[in-house]
Amino acid sequence: MSDSPILSIIPLGTPPWPTFDPFLFCVHHDDAYPRGNDALGPDASLRGRQVGMDFEGLDGWRMYHGDTVPGFPRHPHRGFETVTIGRSGFIDHADSLGATARFGHGDVQWMTAGRGIVHAEMFPLVNRDAANPTGLFQIWLNLPAASKMVQPYFSMLWRDTIPKVTVTDADGGTTKLSVYAGRFGDTVAPAPPPDSWASRTESDLAIWSLTLEPGARVTLPAASPDAHRTLYSVTGKAVLVAGVELGPSQAARLQPDVAVELVGGSTETELLLLHGRQIGEPVAQYGPFVMNTAEEIQQAMTDYKQTQFGGWPWPSDGPVHDRDQRRFAIHADGRRENA
Repeated sequence: MSDSPILSIIPLGTPPWPTFDPFLFCVHHDDAYPRGNDALGPDASLRGRQVGMDFEGLDGWRMYHGDTVPGFPRHPHRGFETVTIGRSGFIDHADSLGATARFGHGDVQWMTAGRGIVHAEMFPLVNRDAANPTGLFQIWLNLPAASKMVQPYFSMLWRDTIPKVTVTDADGGTTKLSVYAGRFGDTVAPAPPPDSWASRTESDLAIWSLTLEPGARVTLPAASPDAHRTLYSVTGKAVLVAGVELGPSQAARLQPDVAVELVGGSTETELLLLHGRQIGEPVAQYGPFVMNTAEEIQQAMTDYKQTQFGGWPWPSDGPVHDRDQRRFAIHADGRRENA
């Protein structure tokens, strides 16, 4: 592939997916949950599951670290950001700063962990009489050393504020893009949190999803040469990337400063694009802590043990909202948003 803009084709095996600076982690959660019970958990037996560590996908769904409601009860982060793109179902957020939210169905939460936060991400199964399919992307974005100890903060990018672009090729084939970060042509995503790497113009950061009709053509524009650009196959069959077949469960690392044509395959196909200039600093990671040195990781562990990053103001480790609660967010300063 020496003359190709494709640097490599990467198999996407067991999650998480491979990522490259400034990205740290990317996972696609896709669970066919059954109808919900009175406690907003699955109205189904949990027999045969390793409750508390259920990642097997038995019957097409997982409890993850939840024991009643699926999801990720309280856990800490320091030194990076989480970008959670809700595709279907709901996510109930709660954190150590007293903030809380319910979002999903196309919404995005962008959280800067900074100096430290504890949060829970639970997947309430609100439908009693029907299935509760739940899908999301979670992407971890690194912070440069100068921003690793900033005040924690989250932004809600409600689905109605996320730009959607339809590109029609010369033969009438269409590609639909959602621009979660960065820009596509003249279309600009909502602002990320103020201390994010993405908030710096020089980061040239982009997070897009693209859905191509069968046979549709679209061109990824050239971008910064000192960036990493990766295109992930999410759903559908093979597409052509610069004339090379990208199959299901594969990703393509692309040369970032070259325009690349994509051609849809025999079915509608969805792709996820992550692009950004490299931070180019040492990365020291231990589970939910991402710093620059081993000493800083040790300090993060000590700080969490001593302070719990502010404590936990909620009555349970995995709080969820009422079944009928609509999408909303209450921020640490008390500001309320209704979707």
